[in-house]
Amino acid sequence: MRRKLLQALTAGLVLATATGCTWEDFPRLGMPTPTTEEAPRILSLWQGSWAAALAVGVLVWGLILWSAFFHRRSRTKVEVPPQTRYNMPIEALYTVVPLIIVSVFFYFTARDESELLKLEKKPDVTVNVVGFQWSWCFNYVENVEGSTGDAKTSKELDAIPDRYKEAFPADAGGVYDCGIPGTRNPQTNNPGPTLWLPEGKRVRFVLTSRDVIHSFWVVPFLMKQDVIPGHTNAFEVTPNREGTFLGKCAELCGVDHSRMLFNVKVVSPERYEQHLKDLAKKGQKGYVPAGIEQSGPEKNRESNIL
Repeated sequence: MRRKLLQALTAGLVLATATGCTWEDFPRLGMPTPTTEEAPRILSLWQGSWAAALAVGVLVWGLILWSAFFHRRSRTKVEVPPQTRYNMPIEALYTVVPLIIVSVFFYFTARDESELLKLEKKPDVTVNVVGFQWSWCFNYVENVEGSTGDAKTSKELDAIPDRYKEAFPADAGGVYDCGIPGTRNPQTNNPGPTLWLPEGKRVRFVLTSRDVIHSFWVVPFLMKQDVIPGHTNAFEVTPNREGTFLGKCAELCGVDHSRMLFNVKVVSPERYEQHLKDLAKKGQKGYVPAGIEQSGPEKNRESNIL
């Protein structure tokens, strides 16, 4: 028994020290460093959930060990120990306490979800993210020099509900960028197309799909949302750190799901504007089709909201 215990402790020590995490990473409990103004709220909810789960776990493990050690049957006695039945205070306790725990989880989750999904009337930047098997397109709904048109009346963006189009800039000709699974970022050589975003600006992602359900996930944003055909989702973030970050589809969407990757490059507002001009010079003006037309239930929901 002592030998097995020593082996178990040694294995635990190796597992704890052989990981790539540092002491500074430990408080995030596996989460990457947040890179948006909204991400710390998600990180706080994650940490609070783990703290509550650990406290409950310690209590349950303690009660199990206490019962196993202090209520074990003596070798010299064979009688059944005293049994506790129909103890109303105890039964009320293990009924009420779980309800309180779940209610607290629900409150903080609902509070943070409502804040994270709140949409401003006029975001600084709007990007229509189009998912398809098996890559991504990005429609930059912006007034770009050399690109004419109007995003609010563009046929390519018919799949987007009117309530989102109200926030589009007037006469936004826009530019686009599309990728394939073989596309790579020229700086990092990471696979997938690259979405450019300006630092310090509130960005709205309008998510549409051309075929099946995908999920738009920028890992260090700590935020993801489903991309559903016939149903448009949207959320907003404010990037606060420059750099190139990884993104991926987080919904099993077909045989090449694992290759449905992309990059997010956060730069200064000046570099962002220059990038849009560069796309226009390449001839990538206007918009690519956003996706499947709204389904009947989604149209009904739209009319009820308006």
